[in-house]
Amino acid sequence: MLNYDEIKNLAKIKADDMYYISCYLNVDPVENVKGDYLIHIKNMLKKASENLAKDIRKQIMPDIRKIDSYIVANKRDFKKGLAIISSAASGFWWESHFSAGFRNEIVVDKLPYIKPLLNIIDTFRRYAVMIIDKESARLFAVHLGEIEEYREIYTENVPGRHKKGGWFSLAERSFERHIDYHVELHIKDVIKQLERLLESGDITRLVIGGTEEALSMAKSLFPKQISGKIIGTFSVTMSAPGNEVLFRVTPVIEAYERREKEDTIELLMTKTMKNENAVLGIDNVLSALQEGRVMKLLFVKDYKTHGFSCARCGFLTSQMAAECPFCKNPMQKVDYMIDLAAQKAIEQGAAFEVVHDNEQFEKAGAIGAFLRY
Repeated sequence: MLNYDEIKNLAKIKADDMYYISCYLNVDPVENVKGDYLIHIKNMLKKASENLAKDIRKQIMPDIRKIDSYIVANKRDFKKGLAIISSAASGFWWESHFSAGFRNEIVVDKLPYIKPLLNIIDTFRRYAVMIIDKESARLFAVHLGEIEEYREIYTENVPGRHKKGGWFSLAERSFERHIDYHVELHIKDVIKQLERLLESGDITRLVIGGTEEALSMAKSLFPKQISGKIIGTFSVTMSAPGNEVLFRVTPVIEAYERREKEDTIELLMTKTMKNENAVLGIDNVLSALQEGRVMKLLFVKDYKTHGFSCARCGFLTSQMAAECPFCKNPMQKVDYMIDLAAQKAIEQGAAFEVVHDNEQFEKAGAIGAFLRY
């Protein structure tokens, strides 16, 4: 599965005289019943090459042939989305398969075009999911529209509850304490496995489901570092297949992410107005990036703007510039300014967030950042 470190490695690639062709393709069999994407990719590759200068076209022709051959040869192995970045001149090839689709897009440039990857990894974050009852539990990881069962836990010999009355009431209370003791041991074992799952990747949030009794006891036993990760609960049977668990948990995740993004944008706007380590607008963001101050970059999903870039030192500006003010190297006009800004932020170790449908943020510049200082 795609992760932040993989994107960071792509972002570290430096511009030189070699060109990269970045290809994003919707290969969803439901939307491509007759394998229509095979026709789409051929037309896209042809159109991309026709619009290039002769020397650039000559350089990327091996990439075009390789991408075309790869897609034809592996058409039975695709999921819903396919991403390929290739530069035969640099000896570079990268591919990744996704259970979420892309908008069909090809970009030829001196750097890999990674903005669609930023969008998909932000849209489909990693979540842990736990279902629990008094004697069993199931742990899952959810990412990029997929669910993977991490572990199933079953604790044997947890006694059941029995209703007694009269002379047996004292024995019943003792027996219930005995049951609670065994259930507690079971839940503590589940918590250990859950901690391992949370530590195994960049999972920051947890959704839980199960019987009311088990959930109540589990919550009382959760350490603070786990309790702080819970974003909601859901209902599902213990025996539900993975696709049903994903169906049940998805609305919980989507509701949480909507609230979180709205809160983040509101905080960014407030901090910017108070001049508290936050900025809005492309010029202010580029200035902060140049100084290495960006802690978290936010931008609207489809926001595009052109600007100028220095291939030698990486300086970026939205203003017309013939030469770099730092190294005096000639500046080059670029059409994917937001992509370059995001790459620079990731290379510096900054986090990022892709914003969808926020009119207030779009009016404020469609890009902003929280700053380190």
